[in-house]
Amino acid sequence: MKTRALLTKLSKLFPKKIAEAYDFPGLQVSKLKEETNIILLCLDFDEDVLNYILKNNLENKLDLIITHHPFIFGKKKEILANDNIKNYLYHKMEELNIPIYSFHTNFDSGVNGMNDALINKLELSNPHRLISEPMACGGDLPYEMTVEEFAKYVLDKLDVDYGLLLNYGSKVIKNAAIIGGGGWRSFKAAQLESYDIFISGDIPHHGRRDVVANKYNYLDLPHEVENIFMEQMKKILLSFDSSIDVISLYQEQFPKVICK
Repeated sequence: MKTRALLTKLSKLFPKKIAEAYDFPGLQVSKLKEETNIILLCLDFDEDVLNYILKNNLENKLDLIITHHPFIFGKKKEILANDNIKNYLYHKMEELNIPIYSFHTNFDSGVNGMNDALINKLELSNPHRLISEPMACGGDLPYEMTVEEFAKYVLDKLDVDYGLLLNYGSKVIKNAAIIGGGGWRSFKAAQLESYDIFISGDIPHHGRRDVVANKYNYLDLPHEVENIFMEQMKKILLSFDSSIDVISLYQEQFPKVICK
């Protein structure tokens, strides 16, 4: 498939204009090739991905790498000057002539993107976007659960070993809202719109205290639940052209839980 035609289709679904103002989606490294037949998907481009490419002799086969998180998050000149690892990887990919393209918060906010995929994985009915936080998706549970039962339900559906539960709100959960990754700040929007619990990740201490002060329920999950990006993006790419060879690399593992 023509590379620019493919990216045009993706950009109609996930336009840069719906990305957050702080974000840096788009072309990260190298120049786009005219044709794209083999694509590698991953959350982040790092040394593990480069080693995978070299080990599997893909350096002369890959036409495009699509990541969720931007490889260059900020001003390129400053990052390459201050991060030796990024500098090495950047120039190595330039040498190999393999372009990297990222769909980040525009994928999170887009229809059939990250958060729609997570809602579907949780099998919540009546899915829709929050009014005051369009990135977040909400829906109704298949049946009422206690907050502890729902937390275990989420871990099972998203195949996660652990979560951090703050249960200071309703003891009965009928509906829920979610943002994948580090969207904890939007819990107030979910509470305002009468969701019984909000799910996201990366909440710091002061955020937890804010949840407690607002007497609300919050389930903190590892950022790596965003691995669903590969599954969802592959479906979309193959809907464009079923002949595209899509390789999904799940190189990021959940942190180990150490208990006393």
